[in-house]
Amino acid sequence: MGREVGRGLGGGLGCKGGKGNKGVHRLRIGSWNIGSLTGKSIELTKILKKRRVNIACVQETRWAGSSARDADGYKLWNSGTQKGKNGVGILVDRELRESVVEVRRVNDRLMIIKLVVGQCTINVVSAYVPHMGLDEEVKRRFWEGLDEIIRQVPPTEKLFIGGDFNGHIGSTAGVYDEVHGGFGFGERNGGGTSLLDFAKAFRLEVANSCFPKRDGHLVTFQNAVAKTQIDYLLLRRHDRGLCKDCKVIPAEILVTRHRLLVMDVGIMVKRRKMSTRGKPRIRWGA
Repeated sequence: MGREVGRGLGGGLGCKGGKGNKGVHRLRIGSWNIGSLTGKSIELTKILKKRRVNIACVQETRWAGSSARDADGYKLWNSGTQKGKNGVGILVDRELRESVVEVRRVNDRLMIIKLVVGQCTINVVSAYVPHMGLDEEVKRRFWEGLDEIIRQVPPTEKLFIGGDFNGHIGSTAGVYDEVHGGFGFGERNGGGTSLLDFAKAFRLEVANSCFPKRDGHLVTFQNAVAKTQIDYLLLRRHDRGLCKDCKVIPAEILVTRHRLLVMDVGIMVKRRKMSTRGKPRIRWGA
């Protein structure tokens, strides 16, 4: 497990809207299983720029080691243990990269970064759940690792999780109406149930189940014989109002059967009052 600590500048995106000393930072957070990052970094960043993605969680990078590098205006943090297998990463755009204050790599399936935007602290997790056919012990270690990550994020901070969860949550909420918005795809399976149970335990909500969409904007994985929804973006239920939209962008293809999933959020940020240094100004009008 690796950890990097940086110094946030409190900069980031420009404020829009709001009244008085408050503004809204508009963020687009994405999640994408890219199949492999080798030979794709330039094409990936071009797509992220085109789609105005500020922070992107990527899975199956298949890179080994704990690296941080520039990627055409983005900064990429990677976490992997074995070349050609698993690996997760997070990319942050030019405007927000200096706002990253901490990076923690748990293993080749989990990592988290912390950003300070204005006076708001944002945590973003990239997650890659083991496939259904893998050993149950591997799956148990994954969920325990994600459990530990979430418990360490204070309730006053924002939390967003993007990942390939290798499970189907189904088209309807059923008994999971607290965490499932009722706009999913397909039939629920064991992997989807595990995700929904976990979300319920930590009061999270699956963002891409909360907006009515055509199938093309719900399906995150497609091959010649099947269309499924296995990639998700989650946030805390009490922050549900921050999420303005969440959808798949089916037009973007990166030599992978997965599709880019994006979530638009608005973070309310207090603006710091400008302090006047030196001698007080004379109020001539008085």
